[in-house]
Amino acid sequence: MSAPRGAAYSASRIASRVSALGKEISREFSGRRLDVVVTLDRGFVFAADLIRHINAPVVCHFVREDVRDVEHSGYARREVLFGSHPELKGRDVLVVDAVLESGVTQEFLLRRLGESGPRSIRLVVLLDKPAKRRVALEPDYFGFRTASNQVWVGYGLAGPNGMGRNLRQLAPGTNGASRKSGKGRKKQAR
Repeated sequence: MSAPRGAAYSASRIASRVSALGKEISREFSGRRLDVVVTLDRGFVFAADLIRHINAPVVCHFVREDVRDVEHSGYARREVLFGSHPELKGRDVLVVDAVLESGVTQEFLLRRLGESGPRSIRLVVLLDKPAKRRVALEPDYFGFRTASNQVWVGYGLAGPNGMGRNLRQLAPGTNGASRKSGKGRKKQAR
């Protein structure tokens, strides 16, 4: 499912899609225990609504990414780390995140979780932005496909100022790259 460029996803449209995802996931796991790994900071609202629609025993785990810019041997690079990981050997695992864009972070997390030997591991995202994918990763389930250059605010996703997570709908936001300039002021570049 997708929305026209610049259109919002209403609270009722999101609720309907999340309910459908929950039913689809429930059918696949047929009442088996499901270990749900939620990525904080973006995935918490989506995960809370989704797990209420999954008809199976659910155990929740929470991970937070820590992105650092480091210099190694004179080269700058970005490092993504996650805190402690749950023991998932032989378990059915569902990783929940709000947005899949480049896929680099999610691929890293899926590999790390896969090291503990789960029976299965699936990825569900609310928003899939495939045009900027940098790795061969597709979500097993997604709510909506959207343009990669579109920034969304609401339903757990914050705007550049950190606000807007509490909105019930998803609305187009700004990425901070184009700011209105006042008379006599230059636009700021990021």
